[in-house]
Amino acid sequence: MSGEKIKPVAVTAYTATSALGRGRGAMLEALRRGAGGLKPNDFDGGKLPAWIGRVAGLEEMPVTGPLAQFDCRNNRLARLGLQQDGFEDAVRRAREKYGPKRVAVLLGTSTSGILHTELAYRAQDLKDLRYRYAQNLYSMTDFVRRSLGLEGPSMTVSTACSSSAKVFAAASRYFETGVADAAVVGGVDSLCLTTLHGFSSLQLVADEPCRPFDAARKGMSIGEAAGYALLERTASGISLVGYGESSDAHHMSTPHPEGEGALAAMRQALGRAGLEPAAIDYVNAHGTATPANDRAEDRALVRLFGDKVPVSSTKGWTGHTLGAAGIIEAIACFLALEHGLIPGTLNSSAVEPGLESQVVLQNRSAPLRHALSNSFGFGGSNCSLVFAA
Repeated sequence: MSGEKIKPVAVTAYTATSALGRGRGAMLEALRRGAGGLKPNDFDGGKLPAWIGRVAGLEEMPVTGPLAQFDCRNNRLARLGLQQDGFEDAVRRAREKYGPKRVAVLLGTSTSGILHTELAYRAQDLKDLRYRYAQNLYSMTDFVRRSLGLEGPSMTVSTACSSSAKVFAAASRYFETGVADAAVVGGVDSLCLTTLHGFSSLQLVADEPCRPFDAARKGMSIGEAAGYALLERTASGISLVGYGESSDAHHMSTPHPEGEGALAAMRQALGRAGLEPAAIDYVNAHGTATPANDRAEDRALVRLFGDKVPVSSTKGWTGHTLGAAGIIEAIACFLALEHGLIPGTLNSSAVEPGLESQVVLQNRSAPLRHALSNSFGFGGSNCSLVFAA
């Protein structure tokens, strides 16, 4: 395995808000019950025949007070996510322990607040310049940083669907170089017409709930989510022990058919964790339910693991949350490790013939020590993370 071994980084708090509900408890309960959050598209008035993962209530949650200029759907979702699972209190304790300048904020997104700009242009009301605080990639991280009272280094990563996985790798490097003592990592991506109709124009959106790895899959379901983790260099139950990143640049929107970039990222992650493939107990696949992605990822998984490791995609529960997919699926791994639960691949009933990895269709109970999470974005931006219990 390639990659220099890293020091483990502890996950001392985490939270997820998605179509499954607010907080990690809602996510765990949905995973246990096999109850997905996808519903028929109503975001554009039902014009696009699709299923989406929508977070309820954001329309009635404006950002007010000192940060009102940041108000947009994405920042409403960012704030709602921060308010769950006592996460703000956990960050406050870290801020008091290390000082506000020693806690970094590293977040991933893809569309950020672009919906606000869409609405401004549609209304031809560009005199209202609030969208300047909403539609730029750094504004979301700035909003979260200010909301948490932090003054440390901050950064927005926007590498399509690998965005909020790569922030874990960045945090590890920040710790290794002494830039920070703790880090808030995560990602937020909200629904907007650009992504709904953009992916539809590429013929990648299904008119039914997505079915990853299924023989009859038709494409993805778009979702929105906010997720965060607090990372510290202390002993804890769940830890980041390895990461791998690659950029294969095979095609703008199609992965290498043999999964070369995915394979390189996974090998790096195992190398930095100091683990052999046999040590991995579960893989949360990128698993978008698009034909090319699922086949390429399957090839990479089989080349590395054979058919020995259980694999599933959780996008049938939440939809593909784009820039937030990395953190939401990392949290699925945290829950799997903590509760001995391998989530099935919701909505899928028959794996496509020719796919050789061990795709899990129904939930399983099993003791888990190590889990690997894959996030692969457009243009061949790949990231794999290894977590240990």
